[in-house]
Amino acid sequence: MTQAHFQPAPLSDPLGEVLHMLHLTGTLYCRAEMTAPWGLVMPQLIDSMMFVIVTSGRCWLRLPGEEPVALQQGTMVLLPHGNTYDLLSAPDAVPTPLFDVPVNKVSDRYEIMQHGGGGEMTRATAGVVQFDHVAAKRLVALLPDMLRIDAWEDEIGSWLQSTLSLIAREASTLRPGGETMMTRLADILVIQAIRTWLDRAPEANLGWLAALRDKQIGRTLALMHRQPDHDWSVADLANEAGMSRSAFSARFTELVGQPAMQYLAQWRLHLARAQLLETREPVGVVASRAGYQSEAAFGRAFKQFFGIPPGGVRKLAVPQAIQGAL
Repeated sequence: MTQAHFQPAPLSDPLGEVLHMLHLTGTLYCRAEMTAPWGLVMPQLIDSMMFVIVTSGRCWLRLPGEEPVALQQGTMVLLPHGNTYDLLSAPDAVPTPLFDVPVNKVSDRYEIMQHGGGGEMTRATAGVVQFDHVAAKRLVALLPDMLRIDAWEDEIGSWLQSTLSLIAREASTLRPGGETMMTRLADILVIQAIRTWLDRAPEANLGWLAALRDKQIGRTLALMHRQPDHDWSVADLANEAGMSRSAFSARFTELVGQPAMQYLAQWRLHLARAQLLETREPVGVVASRAGYQSEAAFGRAFKQFFGIPPGGVRKLAVPQAIQGAL
């Protein structure tokens, strides 16, 4: 009998492909029950996102140097860059450093916190997640310090509550596959928040994000992302875009902010750096996957761009981990 292997077609939406690459890792959750007056100083977390969803009651969130903003029941706040912030029962509440507040550690991935002075109750679910793909990091770098979603559509609001309930159940029961379930559910929460921002924010229609949305340039970006080891030329990419070489070059540079070949070279180097950090593959294999025909040429390009040879990246690498826990 002839065997066939199913090959799913690539996603047709280049921006959607980038969201597809936003795989989250290192998920940690805390369900908090806080009674007024209360306040928390949330620490800065390196290479991490943080989110807070107010499930009942209300509170205030204050970023350094900014006025506090009120969060009502159902509001989700995503802090893409892991910046420190205060979470407060009132704008004048005195915050306590997070790690000074005792918690009930249900599992390695789930904690329950009860904190405050016995007044009005606020319940919230907080999470810390990390992301591990070059495209995801480029997208996250373009996001503002805080994404806030107050008005979920009715159908989204209902599954949001269901998703939080599933997270709580998986985290507390420690069933086989529970950590994978929580990570995938976090993917959904974060991606939905980013999608909402992409749909509503004027700045989401500028630069690289605009290029991904562009029918012709977005197609060529997707091809470079999917096949970084292919021997692309400007002529090849222009042909894929259905444009003349000169028109393609001008349009690509206008939207992305750099020429296509420069973008491709940097994309390959960032992918290679990620592979060096995350795998023990020989440098020559990483170089080949990055589209370089020789390890020497790869080494020269890598050192010129990052200021350190490929082997040096591994020597300096420190295992990534969430710096602290909720």
